Amino acid sequence: MLIVAACIVILVLLIVWVKVNPFLAFLVVSLLAGGLLGMPLGKMTQSVQKGVGDTLGSLIIIIALGAMLGKLVAESGAAQKIASVMMQLFGARYIQWGLVCTGFIIGIPLFYGVGFVLMVPLIFSVVYQYRLPAVAIGLPMLASLSVAHGFLPPHPSPAALVAQFHGDMGLTLVYGLIIAVPTIILAGPVYALTLKRINSQPLVTFQTAPIPESELPSGLSSFLTSLLPVLLLTLTTVSHFFPGNAFEEVLTFVGDPAIVMLISVAVATVTLGLSRGKPMKAVMSTYETAVKDIAMIVLIIGGAGALKQILTDSGVSNEIAGQLQRLQMPPLFLGWLIAAIIRVCIGSATVAGLTAAGIIAPLMAQQTTNPNLMVLSIGAGSLMFSHVNDPGFWMFKEYFNLSVKDTIRSWSMMETLVAFVGLMGVLILNQII
Repeated sequence: MLIVAACIVILVLLIVWVKVNPFLAFLVVSLLAGGLLGMPLGKMTQSVQKGVGDTLGSLIIIIALGAMLGKLVAESGAAQKIASVMMQLFGARYIQWGLVCTGFIIGIPLFYGVGFVLMVPLIFSVVYQYRLPAVAIGLPMLASLSVAHGFLPPHPSPAALVAQFHGDMGLTLVYGLIIAVPTIILAGPVYALTLKRINSQPLVTFQTAPIPESELPSGLSSFLTSLLPVLLLTLTTVSHFFPGNAFEEVLTFVGDPAIVMLISVAVATVTLGLSRGKPMKAVMSTYETAVKDIAMIVLIIGGAGALKQILTDSGVSNEIAGQLQRLQMPPLFLGWLIAAIIRVCIGSATVAGLTAAGIIAPLMAQQTTNPNLMVLSIGAGSLMFSHVNDPGFWMFKEYFNLSVKDTIRSWSMMETLVAFVGLMGVLILNQII
């Protein structure tokens, strides 16, 4: 236990203090842990390779296709069209709720960083047009993006945790949606009521020229394409409650997350690309760029898998499980707590979630904890108190032109609320199901 604790501290120091890339830090700490735990040198390298391969084997297709879909949704103007429709639907009076719904819908296919950069100009345009407080209007939308990033597959961390805990992608998505809605409401619009007096003058630099309305895709194709992964996963999940139906075999095939994402990308290629006069070569170029954008995320996930495998093959995972059982804490709370602590130390939600999963996985094997809820519990913990070691903290501060104090009061507290409300939702749902 001391060796594992020391290795996690070293991992934190390498990433935060020495500024080592997280993937390299995971590899170094994995080999260090293996050596300190007495593993033979030959077996250490085999474990690292197995950990990377096993972790990425089931995920690489989902993450890569998810990045392609998100990139095309952004570049085609579909995200802007969704925002435009939502603004018209909610009107000036309820514009904040329109932004929240827009952020959540767009946050499902888009990776967090892409969604943030894409949505901030929309927030600023609303703020200037209606002369509204920027932080109180913008934060709820970013809360919805954050919740989608931490709770909902096919985002990298939830997808990786589903694979690691042998959960069901569709059920995790359904449970995640149930918990996400109250979490977004409380951490977004409700908490934003306390932030109206924060003075923010967003920088004009970050206002980008929108795509002309005449060049945007239709609202139907924008919404349908963006939400298709959710619709397909939900449909196949519901079908599990009606075993023996005529379409069971087909729905089981279509419900595989990799197939869901492949179908979604194929549909997007037509609806947001070819049907709008975009040549196939240009669409494929968009996809190539998308894969380059997520290359490091994929490597970090693989690095976390290497550390997990070292802990498993050395036998220390069973020791950890035995020690954790003595803490007399509910496993769902324990997973959340471990992820929250690592998140505060490291800053990366993805690294926090994957590291916590490697620690809590052996305990999952010994207890009857719902794996889908454990994904959400760790996901909620991995969003805890974003502060100065998180790039998202500085993006929010600089884009909204805030002091560090006001950024902590708004952004950091919003993320903390997401973590706590998400945990409460998981524990309540656990009692119901």
